[in-house]
Amino acid sequence: MIETNTSRRNESLLQALNAQHKVTTENIANADTPNYKKKSVEFEEELRRIIENGKTDQLDMKRTHEKHFPVSNPNDSIVNYRIVENNETSMNNNNNNVDIDKEMANLSENQLMYNYMVDRVSGHYKKMKNLLQDMK
Repeated sequence: MIETNTSRRNESLLQALNAQHKVTTENIANADTPNYKKKSVEFEEELRRIIENGKTDQLDMKRTHEKHFPVSNPNDSIVNYRIVENNETSMNNNNNNVDIDKEMANLSENQLMYNYMVDRVSGHYKKMKNLLQDMK
């Protein structure tokens, strides 16, 4: 498979956005659960560092012989993320801190970002497919 640092970064960002979607829907589902504390996914700082430095080669596996195939693990994430629980606030009497309106807005924003990144990733592979077909 033909990969670039940009395509790997975009695919990794899709993984982080997918995790954000799961966390947000969990928050929405537990909006009325007593003592539930909302969670969030943090990946923006890691993404900013990667974009500014432009270095993702430290995650690539190295070949020990020039005839070996290049290997990459599709489960490796370039954009690392972590799930954080917010225990500092409380929205109502049952110690739940989920603001349903904010979570719905987060869900919409995340869906837009996810759709955009899917278009970017699929566009990359369409270009590669067209390039390989033109070489025939």
